[in-house]
Amino acid sequence: MNREFVREQLYQKYIAPTRKKRNNYVGIEIEMPIVNLNKKAVDFQVVHEVTARFQEHFDFQVAGRDEEGNVFSLSENLHGDILSYDCSYNNLELSLGKEKELFTIHRRFLSYYEFLQKEFQKYHYTLTGMGVNPYRIYNHNVPIPNGRYRMLFHHLNSYKKYDLPMFFHKYPEYGTFSSASQVQLDVDYEELLTTIRVFSMAEPVKALLFSNSVLLDEEEELLCCRDMFWENSTHGINPHNVGMFDCKLESEEDLLSYIESTSIYCVERGEKYINFPPVNIMEYFESPFIEGEYYENGEYQTIRFEPEIGDLDYLRTFKFEDLTFRGTIEFRSVCCQPIRDCMTVAAFHLGLKNNLHKADVLLSEDHVIYHHGYTAGELRKMFVRDSLPSFVDRDSLYDFAQMLLDTAKEGLTGRGYGEEALLEPLYKRLEEKTNPARHMLDVKNQGGNIEDVILEYAQPV
Repeated sequence: MNREFVREQLYQKYIAPTRKKRNNYVGIEIEMPIVNLNKKAVDFQVVHEVTARFQEHFDFQVAGRDEEGNVFSLSENLHGDILSYDCSYNNLELSLGKEKELFTIHRRFLSYYEFLQKEFQKYHYTLTGMGVNPYRIYNHNVPIPNGRYRMLFHHLNSYKKYDLPMFFHKYPEYGTFSSASQVQLDVDYEELLTTIRVFSMAEPVKALLFSNSVLLDEEEELLCCRDMFWENSTHGINPHNVGMFDCKLESEEDLLSYIESTSIYCVERGEKYINFPPVNIMEYFESPFIEGEYYENGEYQTIRFEPEIGDLDYLRTFKFEDLTFRGTIEFRSVCCQPIRDCMTVAAFHLGLKNNLHKADVLLSEDHVIYHHGYTAGELRKMFVRDSLPSFVDRDSLYDFAQMLLDTAKEGLTGRGYGEEALLEPLYKRLEEKTNPARHMLDVKNQGGNIEDVILEYAQPV
């Protein structure tokens, strides 16, 4: 396939939509672990029963069923809200349709959440605000039985086949027990590169503020192990598919070249999901055929197929700042937060975006964490750990983080909706020099009960 044609299609998919008039909308996705407080595996039949009652109560429509006939996705048309199960029936996701301001989204989220909690509590279950299911060791960490999630599970479990100079972690099933808080914001073409640069440079501070995924009794030095899950899995074989834009993007051409450097690892043919070792997207379309695997009748079959330009729909990256076909950037690096603080993630990102150039100056001129020989990506890896690097002065670091938070607050204040109030929990974290992961570990190390933290992080107010 002609290289220039593919390049133009990539441009039309990812960059051209940002040239259209933007409305400064915000969309939010919150994934939450389902926890069986009886310290037993989550019973998926319970999940299906709660889903059915939710559908009836809110008049949602079935948007997806698995191969056994169970509903894994519901949607409604008025706002575009979706209830779904992400990767497994241990992880519930609420996707809130786009709005101009955050309080409307928050009200809808709380109405759904409080109903779900009431239903789950009948079984001594709870949803909670954590980036890793704290009772994952009790669960059946298996994918939803459908083509997409079975393919993904198979892809992640194929890491033993690779002889590569990289470290693979031992948690290929991580999608069944990790939960994120994701935000989508409209981005204007004129601010596209600045937005990517600013939020990439802000990632170390975001680690300080939002870390909330600890593998209890295993990897407790990592306060945000979700980074490791993606980067040290088969998703990270091509590092440009994960993590940060850890290079300088000075032009549209640079950004398009970066997109060209990413890899594709799956497509569909008919109703069959096919996965294959990640291959650079340009090399993919230059290949006469690709060899992959698909699942049928309980086993995997080998298949050869020709690339088609429509396969661009399956080019999925997992960047912290992910440019989408909608003309938005999806911010993906933040763990699910305690439910009472669930709007802090969107508020922080929206505030910085609306004070972008002040944030750009602040981050570019910083000497507290930057200008010590490390990239933003290297700093992020340091800041997701329990111990800070020795070159960082702790008090200066928290002062700098507050300056960035003040910048976000100023951006929200200028919007005139009162959304700056949603940042108050972050100010408290900075004052106490903590985050949800640190708090949980403090409780554990002082002899407290993790179930108390689970219930604390489940409270909506």
